[in-house]
Amino acid sequence: MSKLFLIPLVLCVIWYIVMRQFAIPFEKGRKGFYWIIGLSAFIIAFMTLMLKLTATQ
Repeated sequence: MSKLFLIPLVLCVIWYIVMRQFAIPFEKGRKGFYWIIGLSAFIIAFMTLMLKLTATQ
């Protein structure tokens, strides 16, 4: 559970490498970082909610 913060970090590093490989300027690739962070936040929130709802006490 505590390693979920690595999802956006790893995806941003991969996106940065892709941008460097294809010579995409940062201004054009910035939108990709926003998408990565937004979707990762949604996934992390969903996973956290599911863990809380299905936790046995």
